[in-house]
Amino acid sequence: MTTTLSPDTARQIVPPEERYAAELAFLAAYDDGPRPPAWRLTPRAVVTFVMGSDGRALRLPEGAETPEGVPRRLTVEGKFVGDRSLVERCVVTLAGERGLLLVGEPGTAKSMLSELLSAAVCGTSGLVVQGTAGTTEDQLKYGWNYALLLAQGPSRTALVPSPVLTAMARGGIARVEEVTRCLPEVQDALVSLLSERRIAVPELSGTDDALAHAAPGFNLIATANLRDKGVSEMSAALKRRFNFETVGPIPDLDAETALVRSQARASVERAGAPFKVDEAVLEALVVAFRDLREGRSTEGWEVERPSTVMSTAEAVSVAGALGLAAAYFPGDRDVLGLLPGHLLGVVRKDDPADAARLRGYWDGPVRRRAEQGSATWRTLWDLRTVLEG
Repeated sequence: MTTTLSPDTARQIVPPEERYAAELAFLAAYDDGPRPPAWRLTPRAVVTFVMGSDGRALRLPEGAETPEGVPRRLTVEGKFVGDRSLVERCVVTLAGERGLLLVGEPGTAKSMLSELLSAAVCGTSGLVVQGTAGTTEDQLKYGWNYALLLAQGPSRTALVPSPVLTAMARGGIARVEEVTRCLPEVQDALVSLLSERRIAVPELSGTDDALAHAAPGFNLIATANLRDKGVSEMSAALKRRFNFETVGPIPDLDAETALVRSQARASVERAGAPFKVDEAVLEALVVAFRDLREGRSTEGWEVERPSTVMSTAEAVSVAGALGLAAAYFPGDRDVLGLLPGHLLGVVRKDDPADAARLRGYWDGPVRRRAEQGSATWRTLWDLRTVLEG
């Protein structure tokens, strides 16, 4: 049986321009200040879309035209947990038509931030090239419909634009994920593209389509993991074409716990199950991730850091797994008892020796907290044998 996807087919992930369509329409009417060429929102409204309205309900100005289906009063949800000044710098960079490069450890929401910025600025986050060792220059520029190419020869109709070329034509934002995983010759294609803001099509020489120029508003957001810095080091020429912004881990424990809770709850509820993970379990999970990530416990005790990145994204994944276990196997086992095994699975991904570092964490902060009378950490200490597997 063949399954046909339609616009109404349920999806695991809804792009931000669709998920937050009402907010985007509201903010377009709410702030009528100056906008860079081709931008859907003002820079200030873009920041509000990403960071939220701090729980305040915003009201459309008197006399402002209300888009169909959009309320006159709306509280904008905060979507990115981080430094507001970072987001403001990103927006200013894009408004200045300079490339933006978001760098940081894996799992720090670089891709999510690039999606949100793209959706707010140009209305779509889907013009994206995923950087890998197999990414070709054609994927950054253009390809060909070979059936039309053979039938008609080189022509504009036979040309297949890349997401970058499409963004140039529309005056939109293109995204390049994991740019340092691309081979140097592919990265070099970005240098001229960001400098000259045009793509040459030699096959169409002598026609008006031989040069594709960027429309006002075109820009590019790239992301790069610090762990991949040495895969394909960016050239100095390419680095000069970008403003670098570092996206770091969430500094506040309560904010990270709230994010892990909300993201894990959403994941479990998408599976059609209720989220039943106690707050004490969630807090222990986030504290353990933060201790191992930072190399120091919340009390100031030294912790040997594993080589694996203990990211917030990984914490969300573990919390979601605990939520699904609680929903699908109710009463079979205490959810807290599953936490050591999941942590072991996370830390062993890159280096088997990290299992010993996790046991060292158990023998240090976990044991000390248990001795200080914490029931949650006492239970975790009693489960140390799980880490011997």
